[in-house]
Amino acid sequence: MLRNEECWCGSGRKYKKCHLAFDDKLASMKFDFMKGQVRPPKKIIKNAADIEGIRQSGVINDAALDLAGSMVKEGIDTLAINDAVHEFIVSHGAIPACLDYEGYPKSICISLNDVVCHGIPSKKTVLKEGDILNIDITTILNGYYADASRMFIVGKTSPEAERLVQVAKECMEIGIDAVKPWGYVGDIGEAVDKHARANGCSVVTELGGHGVGKSFHEEPFVPHVGKAGTGMLLVPGMVLTVEPMINAGRYKVDVDKKDGWTVRTRDHSLSAQWEKTILITEAGVEIMSS
Repeated sequence: MLRNEECWCGSGRKYKKCHLAFDDKLASMKFDFMKGQVRPPKKIIKNAADIEGIRQSGVINDAALDLAGSMVKEGIDTLAINDAVHEFIVSHGAIPACLDYEGYPKSICISLNDVVCHGIPSKKTVLKEGDILNIDITTILNGYYADASRMFIVGKTSPEAERLVQVAKECMEIGIDAVKPWGYVGDIGEAVDKHARANGCSVVTELGGHGVGKSFHEEPFVPHVGKAGTGMLLVPGMVLTVEPMINAGRYKVDVDKKDGWTVRTRDHSLSAQWEKTILITEAGVEIMSS
C-alpha cells in the first residue's frame, strides 16, 4: 500500500498517518508456528469510528445490565427480567443481539446455579433465596455489538457459592490484566486457569471468549485455559471478550438435548461467570462494556 493512499482500516485517513507504523511493527515480528502463533487478520482491527460505535453500544448494554440487576430478588421469574431488558434496549434505539440468533428464543441469557451459560429465561424459572445467577446481555447499536455479563446472588447464599462467584470475578479480572498489546491470546488462558486451580475450581474449556464489534462472534476464539506466548497476537484495535466460566467441580459440561441451548455442569456443581468487552490499545486495555 502506498503511503498516501487511504488506509486499509477504513478510517479515511492516509495510510502513512494511520496504520503504516502498525504494519511495519507487525512485519518485523517473527512467529513460532509450532506454538500456534498467528497474525491477526486485518478485518478484525477496528478504526476510530468502529471503536466509538462499540463504546456507545456498551453504554446501553451496561445500563441494561444495571436494570436487570435491580430486578434480581426472590420470587421474580426470569422471563420478567428478560422482557424488561428487551423493552429497555429497544426503547434506546438498539437491538437485543441474542433474540433469534441461530434460533435462540429470548433477548438475554439468564443462567442459574449449575447452568454454565445460555440459560433461557422462562416464567417457570422463579428466583429463590440462595440462587446464584449470571445475566448475559449483548446489544447492537447502529450495527455495533457490545457484550457483557455479571453474576448476582439472591439474598443470602452458601459460603461456597459466594466464594465461587468471587473467584470467577477474580479470574476475569486476572485474564484482562494479562492482556497486553503485542502479547498473545494464550497469555489470558494461562493466567485464568492458574488462578482457578489455585482456588480449587476448574475452567470450562468447550466455551470461551471471542472477538466482537462488527458482528456477534469474530476472531479470535479466546480460551480461558492455555499457555502464555501461544495463539493469536493481540494488537491495538482488537476488541474481544474475556468471560471465563468457572466451575466449583469438574470442567465438563453438557448441552440440554431438549432446548439445544442450556449448558450445565456435567457433575451438577455450581458455575459462575463474569464477562467484559475490552479494546486493546497501545497503552493496555479499555473496558467497552461491563
